[in-house]
Amino acid sequence: MTNTQVTLVQIDNYGPWTVTPEPRREADLQTLQSRLYADISQFVGNRGGYTFFTRFDNMIAVTNGLDLEDHALLQESVGNRYPVTLSLGVATGTSPVQALADATTRVQEAGSAQDKDRRECLEGRIVEDGHRADGDIQIAHFDVIDATGNYTDELNAFDTFIEIEQGYAELMRHMRYAHDSLSFFVGGDNIIVVCPDLGEAEYEEAIHHVEEAVDVELQVGVGRGRSAHDAGFAAKHALETCRANGTRVELEW
Repeated sequence: MTNTQVTLVQIDNYGPWTVTPEPRREADLQTLQSRLYADISQFVGNRGGYTFFTRFDNMIAVTNGLDLEDHALLQESVGNRYPVTLSLGVATGTSPVQALADATTRVQEAGSAQDKDRRECLEGRIVEDGHRADGDIQIAHFDVIDATGNYTDELNAFDTFIEIEQGYAELMRHMRYAHDSLSFFVGGDNIIVVCPDLGEAEYEEAIHHVEEAVDVELQVGVGRGRSAHDAGFAAKHALETCRANGTRVELEW
């Protein structure tokens, strides 16, 4: 049984800030968002977690192994170096979707995303060390079969992007509603999915669904671990086995 710890990262009052005292240059906003994401990703990653940018003003992290003091340190570090602050909601659950829902509720109860009086709220609970296990996190690493041959070397860059994004969107929607999982595009043709306790049959079904819906062929490696890094690294090795053997699903545990 999995026990995923999820942190919702939400920039405080970001929408109003971007147009106060007048609209800010889009290039400056994009630069700030990308640098902020990079710093958060590095901070969480150095502690064994994964961070995903989603909409940039909202980011989602898998934070098993980080305690509330770590989260407070992240807030302090960002507050000292950026013109914006972060609110964080932390929750745990056997379903990543439910953990994220609970983490979101924690932040929403502290105030609106555009509430000028909400600053650096930190609410929630963690998986305590005594309750952590080697199988707490299950991560699946999907990629498109022969994306270079089928898309990158055949289509222009934007049409390739459309094809890859269609596969991602269909997988994201399906894994969310069929399997209570959270899927994130991480560049190239790679998608990382944070899952509950799923087996080979569920991954085979997901691959078949995406191929039938949008004609994008996927393969997937799946790993388990005590931290997101451990599970994700096992998933990477399993995906390499797929590539080497021509299989569609490989489980590394």
